[in-house]
Amino acid sequence: MIEDLVALARVFGYLSLMTLGGGIAIYPELSKLVVDGHGWLTLPQLDYLYGVGQAAPGPNLMIVSIGALTAGLPGALSVLVAFVGPPAVLALVVGRVWSKLRGRAWFVALQRGLVPVSIGLLLAGCLTFAKGALTGWTTVLIGVVVFLVVLRSNINPAVMVLAGAAAGILAFGLN
Repeated sequence: MIEDLVALARVFGYLSLMTLGGGIAIYPELSKLVVDGHGWLTLPQLDYLYGVGQAAPGPNLMIVSIGALTAGLPGALSVLVAFVGPPAVLALVVGRVWSKLRGRAWFVALQRGLVPVSIGLLLAGCLTFAKGALTGWTTVLIGVVVFLVVLRSNINPAVMVLAGAAAGILAFGLN
């Protein structure tokens, strides 16, 4: 049990410091470590948890359930502290330094360079998530339609989540 808690803390502490660009940016590494590396979940289980977390309001902390499924409540707490703690401390330190360095040429260049890195990580996460979630022509069609509607309109993404749920129920039934 202690080994699991240490492994969970190590994995999610590491992942917490890689989340440039949001949670989806770490999805490829999350999948590699949780599914392939430790075998804590299968890819469909991870896709399901991540998808539910994206659909729920607030930040996606469904990864805490990986700790719960692996080592119960202590595992969930281990993942929560490991995933939230390091970036919170880092944000506090960087926030204080940030205001002092604002406007310097090298600092502005650094900020501009991080934007494409974040976008690349976001796209890599989306593609990794899509590999496991888009398993047939129906799911691909639903994904493409949602993508195009969100891209070309001002519809609230929450409406698209509900529409996607309805499309899934219609396409796959309530089995």
